[in-house]
Amino acid sequence: MLKIGLKNAATRIVGEADTAVAHGSGSLPVFATPAMIAFMENTAMESVQPFLAEGECTVGTRIDVKHMAAIPVGREVRCESELVEIDRRRLVFAVRAYDARGTIGEGMHERFIVNNEKFMAKLQG
Repeated sequence: MLKIGLKNAATRIVGEADTAVAHGSGSLPVFATPAMIAFMENTAMESVQPFLAEGECTVGTRIDVKHMAAIPVGREVRCESELVEIDRRRLVFAVRAYDARGTIGEGMHERFIVNNEKFMAKLQG
């Protein structure tokens, strides 16, 4: 059952594919903001998926984060999400990423619960 306070955490090692150079978002080989955002979204998404009905998923609709520190390739990054608001099918998460030195990014992320088949049918439509 979905409830306020549901948490998730994940770790990963920053690789070459995660850099600003690889994402086209910068010219330095450091953890890219788009990669950090994707990591945050994935951590939030995975936290609620086990509680959804069969044939449902969540889609990201909004994110507001600050990227506060650069991380080099090879360093471990941890992401945490916490479900802080439920409004029918709308879910709001507090998200945070950090390494051994401290917080590198934080903010809020919104997702909506959708029926996979209906959602995809609208795209065909």
